[in-house]
This record gives sequence, structure tokens and C-alpha cells, in this order.
Amino acid sequence: MSQFKKVMMAISLALLLVTTITPPVMANERGTESGDDVAIIFDLVILRPVGLVATVGGTAIFICSLPISLPTLSVGKAFRALVVSPAHYTFVRTLGDEI
Repeated sequence: MSQFKKVMMAISLALLLVTTITPPVMANERGTESGDDVAIIFDLVILRPVGLVATVGGTAIFICSLPISLPTLSVGKAFRALVVSPAHYTFVRTLGDEI
């Protein structure tokens, strides 16, 4: 056999072995386990209180923005952006998600 054929056969065999022997990987798209302990603790201790402050602050800003948003008919949009989104992030989503 020529040297080129030997090299090509070795490369083909190596690729075949590498692609067939690897075990399946069980992970989600972000690369963390479902219910990752560190993510849950970080979410509970840091992100939820920040979300609560954002909800209260967003409510205050929403009330202050009413004189501007009422005439422009954008009360619903302002309410969703300043109150609903932070409240959903704080109170509705599962612990450890979307960090």
C-alpha cells in the first residue's frame, strides 16, 4: 500500500472511532444542569431581591410617567415594561432559570 493510502485509512479509522465511541451528553442548551444548586442559590440570594427592587422602582417610575404616557396613549406599553416584566422575572419564573 502506498503511504498516502495508509495515512488516509488511519485518519478514517480514527474519525470513525471518535464519532462512535463518545457517550451521549445530557445537558440543556445553556450547559447547566436542570436545578443547578449554584444557579438556584445565586437566584434566590441576589437576583430575586434585585428583581423586587426593580419591580418597586418600576412601579414608582410608572406612576411618575403617567402624565407623559396618558396623552400619548402608551400606558399599557409603559406598564408592561416597567411593572409587569420585573414582576414576572421576580415572582413567576422558576428558581435558577434565566441567570
